Amino acid sequence: MKRLLIKNGVVLDRTFHGHRQDVLIEGKFIKEIGPDIDAEDTETIDAEGKIVMPGLVDTHRHVWESLLRHIGTDWSLPTYLEKIYYGNLGSQLSTEDYYIANLWGALEALDAGVTTVLDYTMLETPEHADAAIKGLRDAGIRGVYAHGIPGRGEYWDRESEKRHPEDESRRVKREYFQSDDQLLTMALGIRGPEFSAWEAAVDDIRLSEELDAIASMHIGFGTWGPHDRSITRLHEAGLLSDRLNLVHVNRIQPEEYKRIAESGASLSVTPEVEMMMGHGYPATGLLHERKGLVTLGVDVVVSTAGDMFTQMKFALQAERARQNEKTLDAGEMPGELGLTVKDVLSFATVDGAKALKLDQKTGTLEPGKEADVVILNPATFNLHPLNRSYAGAIVQSARPENVDTVLVAGNVVKHGGKLTRDLSDLRRQVSEASERVLQRQEEAAK
Repeated sequence: MKRLLIKNGVVLDRTFHGHRQDVLIEGKFIKEIGPDIDAEDTETIDAEGKIVMPGLVDTHRHVWESLLRHIGTDWSLPTYLEKIYYGNLGSQLSTEDYYIANLWGALEALDAGVTTVLDYTMLETPEHADAAIKGLRDAGIRGVYAHGIPGRGEYWDRESEKRHPEDESRRVKREYFQSDDQLLTMALGIRGPEFSAWEAAVDDIRLSEELDAIASMHIGFGTWGPHDRSITRLHEAGLLSDRLNLVHVNRIQPEEYKRIAESGASLSVTPEVEMMMGHGYPATGLLHERKGLVTLGVDVVVSTAGDMFTQMKFALQAERARQNEKTLDAGEMPGELGLTVKDVLSFATVDGAKALKLDQKTGTLEPGKEADVVILNPATFNLHPLNRSYAGAIVQSARPENVDTVLVAGNVVKHGGKLTRDLSDLRRQVSEASERVLQRQEEAAK
């Protein structure tokens, strides 16, 4: 069994306090954490002066959209939906394109210290599902593959009675997800009651229960949130539970946030894109102050950054701005800030793992858990000196270029600031695939 010893790093505990310690890894598990571990027959990583932290957890990302990076930097939400869905760009990827896109997108996440990602997919055929899974698997990331549906309009109409493909979902479960002892697990990326008929949404949730899979859905945002009252309907139907991963949820009633918190359902806040495209103001604090399970995601790199450091900063400052504005409107100056950097770092690690039902494996650095580890190099202008404010440095100032080393289940996928995989040929394939997709869309639009 392979043994790896991370020496002399500042290791973050569950409360994000740092201690000069070693981390001994045997196979894919953390065996021991402590000072001056004496272990023979080990490979050693010198973490002197570096921060050793749990891998970041992204609970909502359309990984395949890595192929369409930057094309939507001036898009509103309706424009995004029009350009990507309804038989447009999202339907132009071949299975080869989809594989390349998912591989590239997952490697991008790993490069930025994201060791776990929920991949909300858009699948035109069963072969696209196979390609999506293969891309995640070949990247070496811990992934929650959220099995999706085609992007065609007949599926995404608000009155669509089409159900999530049941037989295909069962096939994917049977062929790829019979064991929990693997890096990839399965969820369903369903439309939810705001992008399909109510009866279809209910049946899709029931299918996720049959498959013992999380159901992730976009819900409660834009003009639909206050109009549809979907959270209330799910609550009244007995469907609101910790099996649901609710994405965005920017514009619902206060009592609905309370119901989410009480149910154990998780919230995926994707603050950068929400503030940009018009989903509504990020609901981070509205659920957190009700003791709900808040997590973070990148969402779409067609318009936003692909790293979780950016999302942590957006989430923190947007919520502080909301709270501060209320205080100022009351004629007072803000005193103690309500949301802390440790709260936000928790959203991006252990809380994300809990939402994805992976907190027994990842989210914290503890003996017995799998070794999803990130080592940050703080010897840069943006981080040095740390002044022992480790969580503050990570949330407020860290960038992907500070990520020195990344391990997933004990496997080193990045070291010395570089991914262990050669990217030169893949980079060419990404460029060619991106051009193919854009050309197909141009031809289809004629």
